Amino acid sequence: KGIESSQRPGRHRWTIERTMSWLAGCRRLHRPYERKAEHFLAFTSIACTFICYRRLTK
Repeated sequence: KGIESSQRPGRHRWTIERTMSWLAGCRRLHRPYERKAEHFLAFTSIACTFICYRRLTK
C-alpha cells in the first residue's frame, strides 16, 4: 500500500499534498494578508476545522 507502480505514476497522493490542496481551496489563505503571524495561524486553524467538519459530515 502506498507504493506506486511504474505503469501508473502519480496515483498515490501523500497526506501532506492532499491537505495542502484542501487548504488551497480557502481564498483567505492564498496570500498572507495578515500582518501578524498569530492572525494567519488563526485563519489556518479555522480552515482546518472547516475541512474536518466537511469530512465528518459526509
